[in-house]
Amino acid sequence: MAKVAIATRQPAHAGKSLGGHGVSLKVLEPASRMSLRARPAAVAALSKAIGVTLPEKPKSSAVKAGRTVLWLGPDEWLVIDEAGGDPIGDCASVKGLHSAVDVSHRNVGIAVIGPNAADTINAGCPQDLSLAAFPVGAASRTVLGKVEMVLLRTGEDAFRLECWRSFSDYVWGFLSEAARDG
Repeated sequence: MAKVAIATRQPAHAGKSLGGHGVSLKVLEPASRMSLRARPAAVAALSKAIGVTLPEKPKSSAVKAGRTVLWLGPDEWLVIDEAGGDPIGDCASVKGLHSAVDVSHRNVGIAVIGPNAADTINAGCPQDLSLAAFPVGAASRTVLGKVEMVLLRTGEDAFRLECWRSFSDYVWGFLSEAARDG
């Protein structure tokens, strides 16, 4: 009998971290991620299905039981599940018009933490990251250098940055240089 080769996807930059100059960078553990698009009529049913009320205001997010939902547009959310749940499966029985796409392997999450976290990100991001303009819980799709990213403020001096796996080398290098220059 012939042996069957099994491919195992390795997390990008698994375990990478960097610290110093008032900021630390850490590649986050793999998580389930879902790109969710829905019409307003389906929002309540989807919120119930995933166990988190879908935020409906710009720059907002919601967190419950290891699941974070970031508002990206009037009908678009990024759902991140770090508790081992299955957000796609949770949406399967919702009858309202929606699109739920698993993007778990597309993204890499990077934590940027410390008193110089905002300055490190602002080295390549035009977003105003002052607490007044971008408070804890704020989320937006923006850029870092020449890469699109999704940014979530998780604490006064803490951010979660989500970028596509294919751009993660660039993002890690950019943040590392910015952290060293801080």
